[in-house]
Amino acid sequence: MEKAKKENKGFIGWFKDNWAHNSLFSTLFALFVMVLIQSVVMWNNAGSFGGLFPKMRMAWLNILRNNAYAGIIALGMCFVIISGGIDLSVGSQLCALGAILLYLIEPNFGLLLKIGMTGPLAYAAAIIILLCLGCLLGLLNGSLIAFGKLPPFIATLGTMKIFRSVTQQLTKKFTPTVPAGFKAITSTKINGQVILPIIYWAAIVIIMHIIFKKSAFGRQTIAIGSNERAAKLSGINVNLTKRKIYSLCGVMCAIAAIIYVARIGSMDFANAGSGYEMDAIAAVIVGGTAMSGGRGSVIGTFLGMLIIGVMNVMNNILNSVGVPTFLCEAVKGAIIIFAVLLQKKESV
Repeated sequence: MEKAKKENKGFIGWFKDNWAHNSLFSTLFALFVMVLIQSVVMWNNAGSFGGLFPKMRMAWLNILRNNAYAGIIALGMCFVIISGGIDLSVGSQLCALGAILLYLIEPNFGLLLKIGMTGPLAYAAAIIILLCLGCLLGLLNGSLIAFGKLPPFIATLGTMKIFRSVTQQLTKKFTPTVPAGFKAITSTKINGQVILPIIYWAAIVIIMHIIFKKSAFGRQTIAIGSNERAAKLSGINVNLTKRKIYSLCGVMCAIAAIIYVARIGSMDFANAGSGYEMDAIAAVIVGGTAMSGGRGSVIGTFLGMLIIGVMNVMNNILNSVGVPTFLCEAVKGAIIIFAVLLQKKESV
């Protein structure tokens, strides 16, 4: 009888059920609406369907390339927010780690050059060192929260300021050059297009999804975000798990810094990574993760980052047709609210 009722709901009933209870479905629907709006605006500019498809193809390559750094950071932020925390220091971590990477690989006076390491061996060593340092920066955040009992907002706000200001102080007279061999990590073309940053991002999405869905660590992250006290009583080492979560986020920042330096070929230490924390948080929330913790998905975060990317393209298009820059930012804010409303869940 119950089965017959479900079958008689039809498409509208099926759609309502999935929209209300399936965060991935509702996020996909929000992305579909965004792409539809983008297509209409671009078609209006292109003047024909024949001119639309090449423009859409290039637009999506740019969206994926340009959002790979913040998208990778958002994957770490996803674990943090599901656990009930937040990390405001991720943009400053990227800046600090990028500066360290440049000090390591600089071809004229780099630290690795001074000990006789050059070429691919030096690049591999630099990447390993940076991943370890990213883990340590994240561990610092996790320790302040787990052992210092600081609220995540306060702890990471403090480290955000520290990481950025110390980096700027130490790089005042630093004008590094990025070796061509290191740039090849992201600039090598495949079928005439620079898509390696996109491939790296996609690979990390798959790895993080498997960790979240299949590992005890993923289940512990959800348990802590759902009810920290219950997680403790069930035998989970909450302090250790929190440190692991923030360390993982730090590793994501290190990976983003590596791709950023290789892709851009330089780094503006005053502005690099600025705003990435907001884009990462927005992507996680738009992707269906509960700000209070305990619910979310890695795939949803990936889709949320695509929605943020489409918004940025929409802003550029609106700006090109004469809409004032400040109003474009207002449109971006409205779209964030609209996207979250589209995938808002029913209370249980």
